[in-house]
Amino acid sequence: MNTLLRVKTGMRQWCRYGAIEVGVKLIQKIDVRAIVVMAALVAAPAAAFAQTDEIQVYDAAIAEKGKFNLMLHNNFTPNGPKTAAFPGGIIPDRAYVGVAEWAYGVTGWFEQGLYLPLYSISKERGGSINGFKLRELFVLPHADDHTFFYGVNFEFSYNARYWDPKRVTSEVRPIIGLHLHPVDLIVNPIFDTSYNGFKNLDFAPATRLAYNFSPKWAMAAEEYADYGAIHKFNPVRDQYHQLYAVFDHESKFLNVEFGVGFGLTPASDKVNIKLMLSRDLN
Repeated sequence: MNTLLRVKTGMRQWCRYGAIEVGVKLIQKIDVRAIVVMAALVAAPAAAFAQTDEIQVYDAAIAEKGKFNLMLHNNFTPNGPKTAAFPGGIIPDRAYVGVAEWAYGVTGWFEQGLYLPLYSISKERGGSINGFKLRELFVLPHADDHTFFYGVNFEFSYNARYWDPKRVTSEVRPIIGLHLHPVDLIVNPIFDTSYNGFKNLDFAPATRLAYNFSPKWAMAAEEYADYGAIHKFNPVRDQYHQLYAVFDHESKFLNVEFGVGFGLTPASDKVNIKLMLSRDLN
């Protein structure tokens, strides 16, 4: 409980003094024992089914030390739920959601990230700004060169009320994977929290199985799920399960990831399209 109180206090300071400065303070204040506990749970996107700005499986790759990277996330739901996940929320059907993800390689094992602006265009609201996120990503250095790789990502979000019913939310995303050449298997067993108790951690894993045709081209199947709170998973029909067919292309000028996802349960989007564009800025 003391750890949660310290994190809550840090988030209030974040809103007051600015994301970057307070993000550093938060990392300094987080109890290492709490991080270990979260990682142990794993070895064993926000409120369930709400809109998400990032549809991505993390592979422990980060920007090189001293490099700035920009990734543009673009998500469109041509056929989704006709009602919001919570009263006053954004309706997913025919909604476009995007965010600019700014990243900086601090060391060979640590990347700092900022999601800003986070925005959407929906039928009932038109254009809206939905908040921002601070990200701290810790990984095995040069993960691409290892057969087995790992990492952990921490995100701290400040949300508009129509984006999430909770003003402040966070994510703990462990990264576990295998590079088997030419096949990749990656699992992100994600835990989301609204700081409303340990038993209410939301389990929302993401998985990727990819085949690399070459260093520049890959095809993958990705599954994104949300089972609900860990103390009692939702019934299967009320869980979120989305299966994507994904293509990746890397080049010196621009990296592209494009995918089409299909819902596997009534609570999922029937169809969702994602496009990610990224490149180093220096």
